[in-house]
Amino acid sequence: MVLLRELLGETLRRRRRAQKRTLRDVSKQANVSLGYLSEIERGHKEPSSELLASVCGALQVRLSEVLAEVSREVAIHERGEETPQGRQVAVLPLRDKEAQEEVLRRRRALSAAPPSIAQVRSRHRRGEVTDSVVRAAA
Repeated sequence: MVLLRELLGETLRRRRRAQKRTLRDVSKQANVSLGYLSEIERGHKEPSSELLASVCGALQVRLSEVLAEVSREVAIHERGEETPQGRQVAVLPLRDKEAQEEVLRRRRALSAAPPSIAQVRSRHRRGEVTDSVVRAAA
């Protein structure tokens, strides 16, 4: 089973090696630590979108091309085939109908009427909202 971060890391590593560039060179140009870039390439860390864009810029490759390559590998798995590396890709199942309805119910409840300060403070105590939300509601 392969995770999305592993597919992304493998794709970035293939692109870097195809250019015959070192991790050090790419990490300097992308302004990312060498160790962190290595972790990304090995599939141990999931890069943020900003970091991923920076690495793609350093490799002089479009972010959309990298994501499309990863997307193709996921699509191969979804058709029941194996990826070129011979591994299965982990795909999370879609939520069941009850879970989707619960999410929609909560969204409607939140957008229906502005909450009172007491409700906001209660949500803050439960850890659902940040301090800035409480300040804005006051």
